[in-house]
Amino acid sequence: MAGHSKWANIQHRKGRQDAKRGKIFTRLIKEITVAARLGGGDAATNPRLRLAMDKAYDNNMPKDNVERAIKRGSGELEGVNYEEIRYEGYGIAGAAVIVDCMTDNRTRTVADVRHAFTKYGGNLGTDGSVAFLFKHCGQMVFAPGTDETKLMDAAIDAGAEDVETHGDGSIEVITGPAEFSAVRTTLVKAGFKPELAEVTMKPTTENALTGDDGLRMQKLLDALEAVDDVQEVYTTAVLDEPA
Repeated sequence: MAGHSKWANIQHRKGRQDAKRGKIFTRLIKEITVAARLGGGDAATNPRLRLAMDKAYDNNMPKDNVERAIKRGSGELEGVNYEEIRYEGYGIAGAAVIVDCMTDNRTRTVADVRHAFTKYGGNLGTDGSVAFLFKHCGQMVFAPGTDETKLMDAAIDAGAEDVETHGDGSIEVITGPAEFSAVRTTLVKAGFKPELAEVTMKPTTENALTGDDGLRMQKLLDALEAVDDVQEVYTTAVLDEPA
């Protein structure tokens, strides 16, 4: 993590998410609907739905909105039938990008994603072109000053795969996707509240971008996230000293 602060980038990312709160609600409703359609409306037997509901409540989504999305997904209410699509490509200086979408119109979505890549200096790639540079896992990041020894002991006992302390003092706990919810619940009960907690595509390599390259990459990421059908954008790019 030399040359940049993990913690600064996490805070920057959270700030950008907070600024797009309305769009986060739309994306969460899509995720809940699809999770309920694929695995049923009972969160006790549908881990993906449980995760989506937890994320919705973490973002202060009203319970009624959550329940309506579940009903649409499970067929109790009429709703749009979304399809999941993943696009892969390259951004500035070869940084890898994964774009996860949910759409009711594949033609529209691929056109919008391709346009964003092309306009802002990236290239849309083929399936599998960059996915190998990411690991599907649960990720929790704890603030600098957290008791490293106690957190590590609690995380390993709870079933975490790895615990890493960064140079800026932040601590990262990695889990398998299926174990994420249980590990997080255990750690919160033990008094450890993560500043960031999600199931994600974590880059296994990083491209540190500074100056104009960093600004250009941010514009590309913003353009992709602004596409209505985009759910998540993952990248190997790390933008130095975020504003």
